Amino acid sequence: MKTNKIEYAVIGGGLTGLTIGYYLNKANKNVHIFEKKNRVGGVIETIIENGFVYEAGPNTGVIGSPELVSLFDDLKPLIEIEIPKSGAKNRWIWKKGKWNNLPTGLISALATPLFSWYDKIRILGEPFRKVGKNKDESIAQMVRRRMGKSYLDYAVNPFISGIYAGNPEMLITRFAMPKLYNLEQNYGSFIKGAIKKAKEPKSDLEKRVSREVFSIKGGLSQLILALSHEIGYENIKMNCKNIAIEKKEAYFILNYTDLEGKSIVFEVKNVIITVSGSNLPSIIPFVSEQKLKNITNARYARVIQVVLGYTHWKGLKLNAFGGLIPSHENRNVLGILFPSAIFPNRAPETGALLSVFMGGINNPDLILKSDEEIKVLIISEIEETLKSENIPDFIKIFRYFNAIPQYEISSAERFTAIDEIQNEYKGLWIAGNLRDGIGMADRVKQAKQLADSLTKNIKKD
Repeated sequence: MKTNKIEYAVIGGGLTGLTIGYYLNKANKNVHIFEKKNRVGGVIETIIENGFVYEAGPNTGVIGSPELVSLFDDLKPLIEIEIPKSGAKNRWIWKKGKWNNLPTGLISALATPLFSWYDKIRILGEPFRKVGKNKDESIAQMVRRRMGKSYLDYAVNPFISGIYAGNPEMLITRFAMPKLYNLEQNYGSFIKGAIKKAKEPKSDLEKRVSREVFSIKGGLSQLILALSHEIGYENIKMNCKNIAIEKKEAYFILNYTDLEGKSIVFEVKNVIITVSGSNLPSIIPFVSEQKLKNITNARYARVIQVVLGYTHWKGLKLNAFGGLIPSHENRNVLGILFPSAIFPNRAPETGALLSVFMGGINNPDLILKSDEEIKVLIISEIEETLKSENIPDFIKIFRYFNAIPQYEISSAERFTAIDEIQNEYKGLWIAGNLRDGIGMADRVKQAKQLADSLTKNIKKD
């Protein structure tokens, strides 16, 4: 049996794995990507049909790290960044049967019915409140303590649903929202911290971290195509079944089965794993069961995305980014995005494209409903919340049973276990959304920093 020798093997061809592969390849390292599916991109997948351009996975990202800005620069002119249309800046929040704009300034914050007058007045004292001492305080506990219950219910709760599809009572602030946690710990206040950070000197690259929402012209899959092109398709192995790693003295043996059932073997110096934690026991069976258990115990939100396309839209004017629905409003959806209102050329001129999200931590069993049951629920929700008067031309349903890892109290054990494994088995790295955040900017940041540390021989954390 022929054994191929390579320097770096990246297991998982999602955004993290491809970005690592891209930067290793750029540094002239011998790297291969191993992906079990017949395509790369992970949950990122753009579909184009009948005048609609829609996403089967994430619809947008946020320009939230210098590393993401740097990647965009590196991939020019292969990709073209799109930012929202000027008319799509508003975010809607559902309260008591109607949509309300999420406030963007002091005047709108005072006028909005989303927050109670008690909390509007109380927020003035936020800069003077004591710093929290509980390092494992949940997001809900922190927000109630510093801002008030109505801010939790009608700002933070729907925001967390939109990002994590999670429950702010369970998510630990220092893990799930470390920037918010550090504002209080380092500056004593959200408000004071935001003001002081805005005044801190920034590099030219940091100044371009706009926190603005983005997509790619033609859909997010164009980013995946650009990364794949630069890595080289000859360095990307797809349809790799039963991937398993064996540890030798100074290297690893990577084995997988191809579509013909043939066993393919690689001798590898460094292995970087970017897949879901549930896959680790079969990939690295030489690692102790207890350490793997501390990683595989991560809870994942189950998410359904339903895409609806209307050639002719008859309903509310979709002059917003989308609408989020707080959990205590007891509706069947987490939120609705309006991709055709956000970016150009996503639907016919008179039409509309909607992406509706359901399930999450609070309603995990919705994913078990049949397609017909889901369609009935969705049509009812769109008719009531968006006043639609006509049926969509198509409905596409995408189910993700392991959509988003929840950064709950068990995360500390997970992070420790990952560090211990990496220290015990030199040359083995565990990356991906198990740590360091779940957003696209987080994924690119982690990937670039890891690739830089490998190519510069920086000692790992």
